[in-house]
Amino acid sequence: MSTATDRRGGAPGPGQALVQHTVPAPVFEALARGRGGVTAVNLLRGGQLSKRMLMLRALRQTAEGLSEERTAEAAYRGLLELNRRDRAAWREVMLYPYLDEGLTRTLTALEQGLPADLRWLEQVTADPGRRAWQRVTADCDGRELDLRLADQGPFREAHGHELAAPLTAEQTEEWTQALGAAWTVLVRRHPWHAEAIAAGLSTLVPLLPNPDGTEVSSAARRAFGAIAASLPDDPVLLALTLVHEFLHVQLGALIDLLPLHGPPTSARYHAPWRPDLRPAGALLQGTYAHLGVTDFWRTELAAGTGGERARREYATWREHTETAAGTLLESGELLPVGRRFVTELREAVRGRTLSA
Repeated sequence: MSTATDRRGGAPGPGQALVQHTVPAPVFEALARGRGGVTAVNLLRGGQLSKRMLMLRALRQTAEGLSEERTAEAAYRGLLELNRRDRAAWREVMLYPYLDEGLTRTLTALEQGLPADLRWLEQVTADPGRRAWQRVTADCDGRELDLRLADQGPFREAHGHELAAPLTAEQTEEWTQALGAAWTVLVRRHPWHAEAIAAGLSTLVPLLPNPDGTEVSSAARRAFGAIAASLPDDPVLLALTLVHEFLHVQLGALIDLLPLHGPPTSARYHAPWRPDLRPAGALLQGTYAHLGVTDFWRTELAAGTGGERARREYATWREHTETAAGTLLESGELLPVGRRFVTELREAVRGRTLSA
């Protein structure tokens, strides 16, 4: 996909000339090692702004002569004016997490000759849709996490799990307390991950746990800035969920800028953490997210806070992640830049021993 930036390094506004995004080598290597930080988040965010603007242009063009043309044109023109009047408000609208998912579904329908209901787009472009969401702010040692609990709104089913009902005041308070405790774990023991999450995560979708009571979590491929999770009763596990799922978010945004593997094939590969075989793209996502899991438990163990659980989890996920990275490197499906990415990832896993 073509992506763009303006000449000041940020994402272009509507109507501005497009030039190619680049991922500098040090940022690429840091991302591959799960250490991109704010610099990488800002770069990935700029790519998402460009991608979404291009998608809106595509919608405007695709809708020409159709019943959806008026709504698509009005949304595009409205964003043009908003960008001129209030750049920050334009960015907020464009970074509505599910704008990508909605545009993708709409474009797919129109290209197949099917009708598309664009009322959702009218709402999002007039109001990011976040004013109705509960806002949670956590602070620890001067570092702040500001999230919105997205307990309503379209396209959240893209996370693939059963959504929780709109939250009661009591449930909102439970999430507030849980996120505050998890944030303390991240800030005090995992500051690097805390920095990236604070910079790039804007939205959390509450999920229901599995019928057997086990917790679930998800990052949707086309929902930059959002993750979904059920509410665990352990702040360490919620902190781990934030790390794990945000790495999925980061990798998806990087792949939008820089494809790491070729088109999907029929080949399937063993993922040590699942009973089913996985395509290369899914295995890459899982391997990268489990780099974060390995790092998390290594840090918990080194800090003396995780006990036997941390020792067991670290050993398991270090082995699983290194094995999966080797499978990817042997698959033949990675592009040259993907091989560099996974090689850096594997070296990061190997280097993160307890003495490192």
